[in-house]
Amino acid sequence: MFRATAILWMGALAVTACTRNSGQSPGVTGQVAARIGDQVVTTLEIENELRLANVSVERRTDPVVIKQLLEQLVLRKYLVQQALDAKLDQEPNVLLDIMRAREQVLANAFIARDGANRSIGKSDVDKYIAENPAKFAQRQLLTVEQIRFALGPGTQAVTEANKEMKTLDEVDRKLTNAGIAHTRSVNSLSQSDIPPELAKVLESRKPDEVFYGRAGRFGLYFKVKDEETHPLGGNAAENSALEALRTQALKTKIEAAADAAHKLAQYEGDYAKIMSSTPTPAPVSIDAPASKAAEAETH
Repeated sequence: MFRATAILWMGALAVTACTRNSGQSPGVTGQVAARIGDQVVTTLEIENELRLANVSVERRTDPVVIKQLLEQLVLRKYLVQQALDAKLDQEPNVLLDIMRAREQVLANAFIARDGANRSIGKSDVDKYIAENPAKFAQRQLLTVEQIRFALGPGTQAVTEANKEMKTLDEVDRKLTNAGIAHTRSVNSLSQSDIPPELAKVLESRKPDEVFYGRAGRFGLYFKVKDEETHPLGGNAAENSALEALRTQALKTKIEAAADAAHKLAQYEGDYAKIMSSTPTPAPVSIDAPASKAAEAETH
């Protein structure tokens, strides 16, 4: 029987651009690069767009890159002006979206600034590497055979019906008979990229054991075909450890902020009843039924 796996990822906070009400936003200065009616595009805005687009430093003076980006900015400014002329900025839903975007940008800026101010030294990196041999000195490279299919209204019943399937061939036949499009492939997976919960399950797996998980909008049945030791060392190990420590610091900061917000919040009306009586959803167990498998994002 396959085992359902819960794969938990903490996604980075998404940065959303805030719509301007008119002209330039207060505090935004710089040489004017273009004018579109009452709207202007400044050099500082261009530089900021290059940063947000993760354009490498050496390409930030490339005329082709600048032209493409400036055309996009001009279009955006034009559409903003049309929206303002149509008084769309006065519509309730639009106002709420603008408020939400502003809050997201400010929240992300606070978290990012706090993270940037935290110093992670070489001793921290070395300690992390020593404490996590499975990610570095003893890192395993897994060869995984998987069946992947898009989740939809008709797939829940198939997932439930496949609980007793012991091989991928059986799963393949079930999906085919149900008319569910799917792909079967063999991929490599580094142990350093596996969430701890999943790594523990795989360590105790039985030969040819089939697992089920969710990856975004897709369901996955998979088994580990082979594993081979591929140590990660040198600069690659240090960079990986540094990134992991930054992620840990970010997670800690967000958890602390969530706790502070919870203590400060005062709920009113029906929402007070909901918040006091509704249990907080617990993390999905590794051995949970397939129907309750946690959703995950894979890259």
